Amino acid sequence: MQPQPQEVQAAAAAFEQATASQPSTSTVAPAAPSRAAADHRPKLLLVDDEPANLQVLRHALQDDYRLLFARDGHKALALAREEQPQLILLDVMMPELSGMDVCRTLKVQSATAHIPVIFVTALADPGHEAEGFEVGAVDYITKPLSPPVVRARVRNHLSLVRAQELRETRLQVVQRLGRAAEFKDNETGWHVVRMSHFSHLLALAAGYSEAEAEELLHAAPMHDVGKLGIPDAILQKPGKLDEQEWAVMQRHPQIGAEILGEHATGLLGLARRIALGHHEKWDGSGYPEGLAGESIPEEARIVAIADVFDALTSVRPYKRAWPVEDAVAHLREQAGRHFDPRLVELFIGILPQVLEVRARFQETD
Repeated sequence: MQPQPQEVQAAAAAFEQATASQPSTSTVAPAAPSRAAADHRPKLLLVDDEPANLQVLRHALQDDYRLLFARDGHKALALAREEQPQLILLDVMMPELSGMDVCRTLKVQSATAHIPVIFVTALADPGHEAEGFEVGAVDYITKPLSPPVVRARVRNHLSLVRAQELRETRLQVVQRLGRAAEFKDNETGWHVVRMSHFSHLLALAAGYSEAEAEELLHAAPMHDVGKLGIPDAILQKPGKLDEQEWAVMQRHPQIGAEILGEHATGLLGLARRIALGHHEKWDGSGYPEGLAGESIPEEARIVAIADVFDALTSVRPYKRAWPVEDAVAHLREQAGRHFDPRLVELFIGILPQVLEVRARFQETD
């Protein structure tokens, strides 16, 4: 039940007196008594120059969240930097610094740019709302405040924050697994960086959207993760592998697919298809499954070209770097045999961009 106007006014007067005694014009709502000392509830920053509005927000949110309060823009900016709340509810019409000004400042500072901001306003002008979204707000809540609406909006936006954090964590796990595979081989970290960017460029040339190409950029480093399951004596052998050793080496795509697991969609699903398919060949002579032509996933065909081109043009303990012209000639020679001929021509067409990436991520002594 929403507090009655008389109750709000009385509570607001007490709230104003309490917050006025705080040097920072802020306070943290106490945790519920039944909670343990360590309070892991999400932290919200509530900003409004009217104590009555802060009191309504407090009633609506204090059971589920840790609350910080600020009654002017300057204190809001200081609290946002120091306390790093998960979400900010920000009044628009405030003296000195308006909510728009505060939001602009939050979004240009690296320490606070990631914090989502919901504007709380009595203004219902569509142009005003458009301006708010332009400066970086993610939503609007209109006054008079409805506690159920406030709770629902806060809950929804925190769910989006958690989903983004989960995606970033998953991406970091993928990248670190790829880095772990590099330690097992004679490859360097720069090889994985370069071939991933080559894959990104080739995907764009092949008609992928920017989002799809970026996903490929992040999945490509996992192409050789299966080498984690190959003995060092084989991976680091200076000479040619014998027949038995080569049979073991050919298992690394399947091992990589097992490490990454069964995922129909998403980053891990893409990484799995690449790991399993990047040694297949257009004419069916590759491994592990002997797939041919378009039965090989296109993302694996893209990574195969990027991987081989960078390997050929890079120095390794066991070989010199090929000149770019010789590597391009090899791609052309293998088009229709090892590589997808359409993708080879697209790769050659973006060669100036490929060489820019190669120059940017050169090996260091």
